[in-house]
Amino acid sequence: MRPLADPAAPSDPAACQGGIGLAGILSADEAEVARVLQICNACRYCEGFCAVFPAMTRRLAFDQADTHYLANLCHNCGACLHACQYAPPHEFAVNVPQAMAKVRVRTYKDYAWPSAFGRLYDRAGLTVALALAGGLALFLILAVAITGSLRHAPLAGNFYAVFPHNLLAVLFSAAFFYAVLALGIGVTRFWRQVSPALGGDTAEAARARMPAAAEAVSDVARMRYLGGGHGEGCNEESDRFTLWRRRFHQSTLYGFLLCFAATCVASLYHYALGLHAPYGLFSAPVVLGSLGGIGLIMGPIGLLWLNLRRDPQHGDPAQHSMDRGFIALLLLVSATGFALLALRDTQWMALWLAIHLATVLALFLTLPYGKFAHGIFRAAALLKFNIERRMPNRLGVGGE
Repeated sequence: MRPLADPAAPSDPAACQGGIGLAGILSADEAEVARVLQICNACRYCEGFCAVFPAMTRRLAFDQADTHYLANLCHNCGACLHACQYAPPHEFAVNVPQAMAKVRVRTYKDYAWPSAFGRLYDRAGLTVALALAGGLALFLILAVAITGSLRHAPLAGNFYAVFPHNLLAVLFSAAFFYAVLALGIGVTRFWRQVSPALGGDTAEAARARMPAAAEAVSDVARMRYLGGGHGEGCNEESDRFTLWRRRFHQSTLYGFLLCFAATCVASLYHYALGLHAPYGLFSAPVVLGSLGGIGLIMGPIGLLWLNLRRDPQHGDPAQHSMDRGFIALLLLVSATGFALLALRDTQWMALWLAIHLATVLALFLTLPYGKFAHGIFRAAALLKFNIERRMPNRLGVGGE
């Protein structure tokens, strides 16, 4: 174990910047991450807790790219905060989860596409509210224009009698592919910044790439690092371990994927098989969508409950509106979908169809500029970690 630095030095971000030769480059939040990681690199008590610490030990100093990479590798499980002997109120004030959270949202802003839209992260809650209000107004106006009223004779669940299929296909395809494009460009910018050495054609990188990608996919699918430092779970409102955060994240992730699968199957039915909606209650699109909807109700409710109870030291309170706005939007998408399923054969189908489509459109339009981005950036950080740990550690320090 190396001796810890003078406690007077780490407490000053400017001193940290000067100490690693990057004065004028690191922001205050990035300098704080560099400061706490230099202390952690000397202590190493949490070395086995998660991917952040073995990745940290391969570095002697932390530049901007390193802080961005490690911030997105952090899953904010909270275990290191409760285990740390230098956590507040100690004068070193080491709080890895909070420091990482502040830099993590900065990466979303810095790499956003178009770049000007990165400012939307500063008012993510308002962005979601405006997107939802705008989408709702659009579909309500269209519904009245097409049907003459939001109350109508029952249409046997035929959504396309309210909104033509081609209109919906064009509108939602454009919104979805825009979200994919914006997130894709953003995470590519992030990758080029944090992984210049991993993008080359070295034999080591080539050998590492495929198994690393497979392991990263496994890490995401299992939510491996939401198991906390010892596999017992995360810390929420106290130092008590719980696996509920992992379970609620998994419910949300797989609910989202099942709903996406339902849309893909419905598109296959329509275009390849000539089977047009409405589909029966036991058809594949409806069953997949219903199962996904259950996941998107249970998961977001649980995550919102944990978010409201969590120790404020575990994250950045300034991001609460972004976190809760995204959770609420996911919950609205699912709840309005079930309401529409229940009322699709009634005179109120057009109204609930307009409300549901508005929530889905708002979700698509805000995906690149809200909490959803954390999953994409974290997956990229896990890929880098799994490539990096398969390559020789040329610094000869730490690592595996």
